[in-house]
Amino acid sequence: MTEQVHKRLIDEQVKMILKRFIGKELSSEQAMGLLGLKRSQFFEWVNRYREGEESFTIQYQRQGKNRRISPAVKGKMLQELKLEKALIEDPTLPIRFYNYSYIRDRLCKKYQYRVSLPTIIDRAKKTIFISLGLNGKSTIMKY
Repeated sequence: MTEQVHKRLIDEQVKMILKRFIGKELSSEQAMGLLGLKRSQFFEWVNRYREGEESFTIQYQRQGKNRRISPAVKGKMLQELKLEKALIEDPTLPIRFYNYSYIRDRLCKKYQYRVSLPTIIDRAKKTIFISLGLNGKSTIMKY
């Protein structure tokens, strides 16, 4: 696999090749060969170069994903966790553990929020402390 263009060439070299192609000094095949690009990508670059010769660049900034959940999603998630906690604390019900998959499905169906299971589990552990008591049963304590 060849190295990426922005790692092999600088902007001025690419601009010179594109300028020579536009001036008909190079054929498209020669220019694509020098740049190491396929046809569609090459002509996208030619169009970008024609739109703004001075502002044309092959350098780019990686766009990271926003991995933070919004306060609205966090609030609804905590609301659902509190409902589940109430079920766990009710001695008349046989429920003793959180059903995180149910909470995820409920957030998706009721509020159209997509939240991963590890996120829900992490938030539950951060907001509600779950530990094993002396008798081996799980106890839920708010910290």
